[in-house]
Amino acid sequence: MMLSLSSADVSREERFDWFADLVGRAISPTEIIHDRSGDFAADASVLGLGPVQLSSFSYTPLRSRRTPGLIRRGDPEQYHLAVVTGSPMWISQQGSESGLVTGAMVLWDTSRPYESGARDDGSPVRSTILQIPKTDIGHTLSNRIDRLLARPLQVDSGIGAVLAQYLSSLAVHGDELAADDRGRLGRIATDLFTSLMAQHLDTAARLPPESLADTLRARITHFIDENLGDPALTPRTVAARHNISLRRLHQLFEGRSESVAATIRHRRLGRCHSDLTDPRLRHLPVYAVAARWGFASAAAFNRSFRHAYGITPTQLRRQSGA
Repeated sequence: MMLSLSSADVSREERFDWFADLVGRAISPTEIIHDRSGDFAADASVLGLGPVQLSSFSYTPLRSRRTPGLIRRGDPEQYHLAVVTGSPMWISQQGSESGLVTGAMVLWDTSRPYESGARDDGSPVRSTILQIPKTDIGHTLSNRIDRLLARPLQVDSGIGAVLAQYLSSLAVHGDELAADDRGRLGRIATDLFTSLMAQHLDTAARLPPESLADTLRARITHFIDENLGDPALTPRTVAARHNISLRRLHQLFEGRSESVAATIRHRRLGRCHSDLTDPRLRHLPVYAVAARWGFASAAAFNRSFRHAYGITPTQLRRQSGA
């Protein structure tokens, strides 16, 4: 489950200390520096994704640093990749400084000292941080990844855009995920992270074929999730959007629990099931729920739903009281 916290639940005098303690536990032991003459506010959420963690923060601009002493006190031995929005922030590590970053990503290593800060332009800093154990990163990348520390990485195209959107979606919908789904989605996040690092290091050609296939499959799965409401979403359109042949697409899903078409159908049915049991959506007729998630035929939807769940959509809604 996702843990959500807010400084609004803490007395004004304790908010800064509360946030400093939270950062130390959720990220790593860190010295936090803030001019206490003004009000301090922060919100946070933490989502476990197997060995991977996703932490989202919104906070009044401040400065922080991680010293050798703090590293000795506690080191999760992770790479942290932050998608930064809101007030621009900077970070310096290993002789590199990012400059002011917003609308982009930045990477740091918890095992090395760093300093960071933010420009106070009247809005909070917002960051979604992917925390990946170093042991999950292959040697080909880990031996060279230092050159990417404290460097802005763009999110407006390519794998960077896919990863940023993926993390944003997880941060929004994390509380809806089952435990098994969280572990699987964490592996996808790791694959996308690895591909992004490889792209920036020009080592994609050295990655093993299975890693490249996993990354492409992760991109395709994310694309499917983002386009379930489009009735034109089919294996052929998925292949075309990823510049691969239909045959190559089917090869990517060979040996998996579901084919591409079955994946689309299963995920659409899952969204419909969730909507039909949501009291807030009781005003929507069953056929409207089906259409909302890409089912063009009400009859085909009813057959698929009954085959998957053993009852009709109407029976489910009646049983759930929605």
